[in-house]
Amino acid sequence: MKKQTNWIIARPISCLLLGSFALMGLFSCSHPEEKPTPATDYYTLPDSLAKTLVFDTVRQCPMVNSITLTGKISFNNDNVVKIYPMVSGNITDINVALGDYVHQGQALGLIRSAEMSGFTRDLVNAQTNLQVNKRLLDQEQDLFKSGLASQSDVITAQANYDQAVSELARSKQVLSINGGDTNQGQTVVKTPISGFVVEKFVTNNQAIRTDNGTNLFTISDLNNVWILANVYESNVGSVHMGDSADITTLSYPGKVFRGKVDKIANVLDPNNKVLTVRVVLSNPGYLLKPEMFASVTISSKTDQEALCIPSSALIFDKSQYYVLTVNEKNQVQMHKTTVINAVGNKTYISGGVQAGDKVVASQAVLIFGQLNS
Repeated sequence: MKKQTNWIIARPISCLLLGSFALMGLFSCSHPEEKPTPATDYYTLPDSLAKTLVFDTVRQCPMVNSITLTGKISFNNDNVVKIYPMVSGNITDINVALGDYVHQGQALGLIRSAEMSGFTRDLVNAQTNLQVNKRLLDQEQDLFKSGLASQSDVITAQANYDQAVSELARSKQVLSINGGDTNQGQTVVKTPISGFVVEKFVTNNQAIRTDNGTNLFTISDLNNVWILANVYESNVGSVHMGDSADITTLSYPGKVFRGKVDKIANVLDPNNKVLTVRVVLSNPGYLLKPEMFASVTISSKTDQEALCIPSSALIFDKSQYYVLTVNEKNQVQMHKTTVINAVGNKTYISGGVQAGDKVVASQAVLIFGQLNS
């Protein structure tokens, strides 16, 4: 009976020791933390494929907020001239069409006008009056030297002569301002700047009047243009002076024109409740045409930072974003990540990778398929 009791007591002790050893073995086999991607999930790039790929580096970048607006291409009003008729009459000899390029001083048309005949008559009268007063002045000066005229008579003749000189100069200026011809009573319509004829509201033999209020031509230098975008009231705080702007158009898919916000209106449109934002762009090759519709993406930096990669390095599969990293042995590994924001060709992410990691930035979807196969 005594031996049996000892065996019963020893049994639970031995079981406890065995359980302790098993538990210790379990803890010794566990890892302190689980890696997001096992080291065995690698795909080794063939050298021939690696040479064709584009690689980039994960960077720590300042966060950028962006907003996309609708807008249109407009003239640069600082480089636009509207040409109005200086006199009434009939316009002829129009030799330009809408869209033509004209040079500074080039004749656009010829106006035959009764007013120009009147200006010519005033010029002839001023010339005749000057000749008469010049003779009277010479006569008074000769008489004064002979003692037959007083100094007061000479002063009066001199004043009349000076007035005649001034009147002649005024008549010439009036005729010159109106582009007049002293022989035919007509004026030449010339362009004061070089540029394109962007508006034309007149035809040959049309009667025109100075009180009509309609311009004959509009000439615009399209070397740079304005992009006018509409900002809704809820987004006014997201746009600032100097913010970078990327402009795209339907006419040039995939082409991005870059500029900066240089003016923000201080008054909202009372009907549409939008604020107008202006971007000035250079226009080499005159690709951008007035009245084209445009999509304007305005970006502004913040005080926060986040990891950023090229957008081409991001992969989306089954509601999850992935990034592919590559090491010095051309071994590619995939990592899950979270997208914070995307601006242009740059995407801000969180988790999965670290700054300095080398990522696949081209044909990433193809490599991702190899990893999953």
